[in-house]
Amino acid sequence: MDKMKINYTVTEFVFLGLSSEPKIQLILFVVFLFFYLLTVVGNIIIITIIQIEPRLQTPMYFFLTNLSFLDICYTSTNVPQMLSNMVGRKRTIPFSSCATQMYFSLSFGMIECVLLGVMAYDRYVAICHPLHYTIIMDRNTCVQLAAISWSSSFLSSMVINVLTLSLPYCGPNVLNHFFCEVPSILRLACTDTSLTELVVFIFSIVIVFIPFLLIVVSYARILLSVLRMRSASGRYKALSTCASHLTVVALFYGTAIFMYMRPQSKSSRAGGKVIAVFYTVVTPMLNPLIYSLRNEDVKGALKRAIAKQRK
Repeated sequence: MDKMKINYTVTEFVFLGLSSEPKIQLILFVVFLFFYLLTVVGNIIIITIIQIEPRLQTPMYFFLTNLSFLDICYTSTNVPQMLSNMVGRKRTIPFSSCATQMYFSLSFGMIECVLLGVMAYDRYVAICHPLHYTIIMDRNTCVQLAAISWSSSFLSSMVINVLTLSLPYCGPNVLNHFFCEVPSILRLACTDTSLTELVVFIFSIVIVFIPFLLIVVSYARILLSVLRMRSASGRYKALSTCASHLTVVALFYGTAIFMYMRPQSKSSRAGGKVIAVFYTVVTPMLNPLIYSLRNEDVKGALKRAIAKQRK
């Protein structure tokens, strides 16, 4: 009982946010509000187009629907709180709310890592084994892969959260961040956090590096397959279906690996906040733009949907 009291002496956390200057906060509020609205509207459009367009009822777009829904959830976990802190006088969050935000934010980030790996495998099967694609990636398989992505990430996040929140937090309670994230919370613990950091690092390897390895292997096989193609148009078509996914992978994995897969003591706190902006705000906002501008199928479906509305 005494231990529980020590662990939860801190009843709330105070965010420092991205800036303490009122004018800069106002500018950031307008920018991030625009980004958030663009993220929600853009991803809803992608989901709607995929659902109403018969030509997009394929495994690739089933996973893209998951990704778009995930991006809405991911950004909605953090951005509304950040916007509220920018315009409100009170920059605090209760301990329980911080724990909830940290759990879902980490879960959604992990799901995106695994889902991007699954999407790379889907492109590998489609390009390297086209004759068996519909058999290998049937509806049941796609649902199972999506379910594994979501469930494994929720469970992994639960383990990390339990370990993080079981540490004693007896003060200080000021977070040099704009939302509750494991690395920033661990810095406030009143005890040695090396064991918890090691567990976070191990889970990062499993959830981040293994899907990333699957992406690298899948695209290495895809590249070899494309180089064997005699038709230039065939090579272009094969690579064009991968361009959007590779762009998203580069944006998300580049920042996630930088943030989580290195010792926290060596990370810059100010730099960490900037990196966090990219994978929590910028990447979810860019995903629908990338998939609509660089994907001919989605662009075609969007044009047909607009043409129907004008009739």
